[in-house]
Amino acid sequence: MSDTPSHVPVKYIMPKWIRGPQDFVGGLAMVAIAVFALWASSDLQGMRGFSFGAGTAPRMFAYLLLGLGIAITIVGLVKDGEHITTYAWRGPLFVSAAILSFALTIRPMGLIFSAFTSFLISAMGSPETQWKQTIIVGVCLTAFCSLLFPYALGLPLQMLPKFMIR
Repeated sequence: MSDTPSHVPVKYIMPKWIRGPQDFVGGLAMVAIAVFALWASSDLQGMRGFSFGAGTAPRMFAYLLLGLGIAITIVGLVKDGEHITTYAWRGPLFVSAAILSFALTIRPMGLIFSAFTSFLISAMGSPETQWKQTIIVGVCLTAFCSLLFPYALGLPLQMLPKFMIR
């Protein structure tokens, strides 16, 4: 295979005045998330004097995200940048599946099973996963979590599946 780029014309859907489409669209996405966060935290109490309310931190971070999103959008308008690239769905899909699996299995199956299983599911998010090392790390992390949460932090977590406990 050759490393030279092909001369196949690329279908460009963005207007010509957008010089960095990936920055522009990414900045707009950040602005949209910030506007949603501001709307969602609008009914929370804010800062009064020196006392913080429940809505202070979410609004503060939303304004910071809004400012960064506007800055990145402007960079996409004035500076040449990357075209919009394809998105790799495998990693986020398996990490989301691992979180969902943990949430669904923690109560009936206990911490040991759910932590190990969710670690293995998230490991499938990379095509470079080496299963021997993954299982070793999964066992070590599960053992660490089994000691940390109930003993060091004192959280009342069920360790084993319900059918194994009398």
